[in-house]
Amino acid sequence: MTQDPGKMQGAKNKDQLEEGLGTDKLEVEKISKITPYLKTIPSAMTKFKNLQLEKNPSPPTLSDPKHSASLEGPFGVGPLVFPSLQRFNNIDFFLFLYFVLVVAHGIAFAMVDLSFKHLEKKFSLSEEEKYIMDFSDYIASFLVAIIVAYYGGIGNRSKWLAGAALMLIIASIIFAAIFYKYEIIRPAEESEELCIEEEDRTMTDCGGVWIPYRSKFIYLFVFAQCLHGVSGMPLYILGVTFLYDHVPTFSAGLYLAVSDAAQVLGYTLGFAIGARGVKRSQNETLSGLGNEFQLWQKNWWSGFFSIAVLSFCTLLPFLCFPPRLPGAHKISLEKEKEPRSFDRRLKNEEFGPNLKDLLHALKCLLRNPLLICFSLCKSTESLTFKGASKFVPKYLENQFLLTPSLATMLTGMIILPGSAVGHFVGGLIVDRLEMSCKNKIRFIVVTSTVALVLFMLILFVECETVEFAGINEDYDGSGIFGNLTAPCNVQCGCSSSIYASVCGRDDKEYFSPCFAGCKDSKNLYNEKTYYNCSCIKEGLTTVDTEGDFVDAISGKCNMKCHTLPLFFAFFFCSIIFSNLSSIPVTLIILQNSPPNLNSLSLGVVYTIWRISGSIPGPLIFHISIQESCIYWNVNKCGKKGRCWIYNKSKMVYILMGLCLVFQAASAFFGLIALCNYDSVVMKSTESLVQPVKKEGEEKV
Repeated sequence: MTQDPGKMQGAKNKDQLEEGLGTDKLEVEKISKITPYLKTIPSAMTKFKNLQLEKNPSPPTLSDPKHSASLEGPFGVGPLVFPSLQRFNNIDFFLFLYFVLVVAHGIAFAMVDLSFKHLEKKFSLSEEEKYIMDFSDYIASFLVAIIVAYYGGIGNRSKWLAGAALMLIIASIIFAAIFYKYEIIRPAEESEELCIEEEDRTMTDCGGVWIPYRSKFIYLFVFAQCLHGVSGMPLYILGVTFLYDHVPTFSAGLYLAVSDAAQVLGYTLGFAIGARGVKRSQNETLSGLGNEFQLWQKNWWSGFFSIAVLSFCTLLPFLCFPPRLPGAHKISLEKEKEPRSFDRRLKNEEFGPNLKDLLHALKCLLRNPLLICFSLCKSTESLTFKGASKFVPKYLENQFLLTPSLATMLTGMIILPGSAVGHFVGGLIVDRLEMSCKNKIRFIVVTSTVALVLFMLILFVECETVEFAGINEDYDGSGIFGNLTAPCNVQCGCSSSIYASVCGRDDKEYFSPCFAGCKDSKNLYNEKTYYNCSCIKEGLTTVDTEGDFVDAISGKCNMKCHTLPLFFAFFFCSIIFSNLSSIPVTLIILQNSPPNLNSLSLGVVYTIWRISGSIPGPLIFHISIQESCIYWNVNKCGKKGRCWIYNKSKMVYILMGLCLVFQAASAFFGLIALCNYDSVVMKSTESLVQPVKKEGEEKV
């Protein structure tokens, strides 16, 4: 049987027509998806009304690739999409906004830390109140980390970042309001403690000062601290995973390094703002200001208000980002072609929004030894940083006899830049060398080992210090070590609450003019000089312009020490090497989890970090410092304050020993991860997911 050629040709033309129409239809649909268009206000309002009539779709699962591809969209709010704004719909603009918000969060962190000393002094906080006010942000972030990571990973992460910006705005306004409304930091009165005979002294009032707004202030401060802690979780969990999902694997290191450096930059700026506020309050005078305490607290409340403004500038743009930026699905497909760094059987596992699914996902992650090891690496990195921050100022005060303010300033000048350089260089190295996951682990082990060696070298840096009366010199045999009071100054009734060192003509250093027994002082050529000092009996005498004999001058004696630069060199290098592994650890955590569990894996990391590092760490170092103290500041009312004199050897070995242990632990956890890498990733002999056995299914 033969077919009619006309019918065959007609069918062929019909097929071609349908094929052409289908091709045109696909092209039209493609253009409509990727081409931004302008909706007028009336049509936008109509669209909003129609949204109420649409049926709500079922919530997506964490591993729905089709849904992931459909989440790419234009830059705008709902149906309001403007073509001129689509130039901002990229990961670079997102990184800029994220950088600004993280800097604002870091500024608030530093200003709260710096103001805490004044709060403790102003309100006479108990130990329980100090810990609650200080750790409330850590506790709040610990409680919400898992929830934010899991449900934020399902939803629009940029919207969660907008929520974080809103919470930071509220927290900053509360901080600004309490510093504007309540008197917290008073200008320091010009005072110097000279030797005063008992009959000329004034009685000290040791009665407690009742502050009517004390309880209200503490509640507001804790509430703002909780908001500050909660706002950090979307930032440091969802923001990091958003960046990681929108850049190739070998470029993620640089992006994460830039975002990580923003934390250090923010803390540095906050420290500078707070330090300037303290310095200004010390230089102000009480005369003529009345009760206008807002003037000398301006740096504090205006600084917090500036944080709110910065956060508000990022709020609206974050609301305009789509769930996924254009090109994100293509990047995810390219990452799927890369060698797997996690159990392959987790790839297609679906996790819904229910609590049962959350617990199941947590069970899968917690059975991964690599994730646990690198979570502990993050904790030890944090403990090393906090330990160095606590240790170095005390070490400089005792080993090199620097003033507390100078020691704190030099420590900040070393730790903060060293940490920033370490984070950035570590991310840059793994980015440029395109390291595999296993090579990143080797990199962590090597850098942690080098940092351990550098910390050990610090122990051998010593200096021949100046003789300090009452600390390493016993007032020419008339006093005892560890006691600033001696027969030559016992009649002066000196207090150890005021530390103002003076250098005597006998080349010995004294805690204050009072402990040197000085009864008179003058200001000559911008230099404070002291006279009639009963404890200073040796040394060459010099005559001032008025013919009086000078016994001591204000300030430290010349140490003639040449090892202080060597100490700073070792310490700066050790801080850099201890932070080189920060970005590689984060990348390994992200690579060792399936894409649908990246956010939750970081949530687990932050939870372990808070449990093992952030909360107990300061307590450990505080107890260690107390154990090595041999002379406390006890004021005239009998209240114990800060420690002035330490057992130098005991302090060095305890605190530096802790830093060495934490750094060694980082290398140890890296070695464990390296030994278990092949069994977890390559072999996958045992699935991390336990399949549910169906009814009637026989065991094969």
